[in-house]
Parts: sequence; structure tokens; C-alpha cells
Amino acid sequence: MSDLERSIDILGDLIAFPTVSADSNLEMIAYLADRLGDIGAQVRLMQDPSGTKANLFATIGPEGDGGIVLSGHSDVVPAQEPDWQGDPFTMRRADGRLYGRGSCDMKGFIAACMALAPEWAAAPLRRPLHLSFTYDEEVGCIGARHLVEELKAANIRPAMAIIGEPTEMRIIEGHKGCCEYSTVFHGLEGHGSQPDLGVSAVEYASRYIARLLDLREELQTRAPAESPFDPPWSTLQIGRVEGGVAHNVIAGRCQVDWEMRPVTNEDREFVKERIDRYRDEVLLPAMRRVSPAAFIETLVIGEVEGLEPMPENEARHLVAELTGANSADVVAFGTEAGLFQSMGMSAVLCGPGSIAQAHKANEFVSLDEMRRCLDMLSGLGARLRA
Repeated sequence: MSDLERSIDILGDLIAFPTVSADSNLEMIAYLADRLGDIGAQVRLMQDPSGTKANLFATIGPEGDGGIVLSGHSDVVPAQEPDWQGDPFTMRRADGRLYGRGSCDMKGFIAACMALAPEWAAAPLRRPLHLSFTYDEEVGCIGARHLVEELKAANIRPAMAIIGEPTEMRIIEGHKGCCEYSTVFHGLEGHGSQPDLGVSAVEYASRYIARLLDLREELQTRAPAESPFDPPWSTLQIGRVEGGVAHNVIAGRCQVDWEMRPVTNEDREFVKERIDRYRDEVLLPAMRRVSPAAFIETLVIGEVEGLEPMPENEARHLVAELTGANSADVVAFGTEAGLFQSMGMSAVLCGPGSIAQAHKANEFVSLDEMRRCLDMLSGLGARLRA
């Protein structure tokens, strides 16, 4: 059986596991662990606190520092769109394409890695090759955050990471971070005729929003020179505001949902430090002069590190040699790559499929791009042979 046909068979198996982020991924992880264990890979499983999900981190070849991570997430978005042609969790092959939920985002890349894993295991590799398959990427890169902490604790220090997100096999060297927050204001309800006796959560939320918008203007002045992003600065926007019960009632509660997409981690910390100081030094004292029980809480929905383009990037050079590409781009969507970069690894995205097909009905990956991915991974194995 060819590598391509083997990867197609494996992809069919992977799509059949309905690993929507809200549900368990343990059956898929067990399937991957069994196959990797059978070829002699060293397999580590890292369960989440609930025990219903797990990361898999497997090593082929010698132990030690300087390895290469091939990374993919196991979870997928729901498949509730009405336009699916057939069962989204049954792979369909037609017109040179492989259809199914997760086919490009990103089980196609995982299937390609698994198809070549037996060849890598049979070869005497001169440096470690790691396979990293995580949970809950789609809801905040939770699994990858867990994985990074486990690798640090185990003193496992790979040199680079290739994240197989659907990039049409282009090299992506950068993306902004994505940070989502819900800030909830708890004031004191009262009759609208006596606003001085209550603490309007809506009014204090409005002041908080105004400060965020001031910070948004400041972010535009902090854009790095020659930033490759569009727009080149870190962005911030208010997504949703909900509070109050009636025209004549002082609002006791208000929630502000907001996000920022930082170009650098320094911008993220800049915004958080400034808005937290405004909350603690200006808003809370004013609220508590009327109601000592008033408070403000900010819930972190997700903080996904950006992937910062680097002048020297070993992973970019390697993937360029493997694919023949002579350029690298940046993208708008977020990934786990920044977490690997935070460990000191060089990192790039490069994988089969298009982000334009992800999260849609009739998601697909083309056979041509699966071939190109297999060629890249096969070339990587050849380079790592002793």
C-alpha cells in the first residue's frame, strides 16, 4: 500500500471519531497511541483535569534535546451546518478530494504523520522526531498549554515545531495572538429616581469600555517597524455588552465581552496592566464609596500567544528546503504555534488543506495536497536518518 493510500485509510478512521471540542477525544487518542506503540514509539499521554480528554506526545528515534515536533490538534468544530452532503463523520472521497469534518483542520496532517511513522521508526534517526496531538485547540489552545507545561516539567527541549494547520502547504511564519475576556461589573440595584443611592454596573462598564477604546488608539502608535500584519498594530474591539433589567432600574450587573489581537506579547501586557490599574485605582474606589460589596471580575476566556516572525528561524529554513518554497507569509487566524515558540523553539505552520474550507459544511482536503504533505514529511525523515 502506498503512503497516500495508507494516509487516506487513517484519515477515514480519524474522521469517524467525532472529536468535537465539547466532547471527549480519548477514543481517537487511544487509536493513535496503539498504532504508535506498535511501532516502538515512546508514547506519553497527558489527561486533562476532567479525565475525558488527553494530549498525546510520542517520540520516535533517540531521546535528547534538539528534536523536531510535528503538531496537530485532535478536536474539531461542530458539524451542524444543514448543507452537508452525507454524514460529516464518515469520510467521502470524490473529485480528487477527501470530505469530512476535520479533514483539513487538521486530521489530514495527523493522518499523513501516522502514515509515515512506521518508516521513521524503522530508520536510525539521528535526532528525536516528536508527534504532538492535542485537545481543545479550537476553544483556546487549552491542550497545547497543558502540553507545554508538561514538557517543561519533564525537561524535554525540542528545537523546532512544524504545526500542520491548513495553509495549502505554504510556509506561515507569523500570526497575531488572540485574547478573549469577559469583564463583569457587580454594582447595586436601586430605583431609577435615586441614582446616587445605587451603583450602576452599566455606567461603570461604559467607563471601562471608554478606557479600552483609548488604549486601542495607543496600540496604533506601538506597531513594530515593518510589521507584516494587516493592520500592522495590535487590535482591540468590544464584541458584546449586556446589562440592566429596565429603563427605571439602576443596573446591578453588566458584562462586557472584548478581545484583542496582539502583535507582540508586550502589547498584551501593556493593555492588561493599564486596564487593571484603571479598574483598581479609579472605578472600584468610586463604586465602593456607595456600596462596599461592589466588585469587578475579569474572566479569561482564552489567551492564545501569537507567533512572532523571527529574522532567524530554523524551522522556516528547513521547511523551505523540504518544500522548495522561497517565501513565507503571515495569517490572521491563531494557532498553537506561539506556545511552542514560547519554549524557545523555532516554529512555522505548514499543512495540507485551506483555511477557507475549515469550519464549513463539506470540509475537504485535496489528494494533491495530501501528496505534497507526504513528500515534505518523507523528505524530513530522510534528512533525519543517521
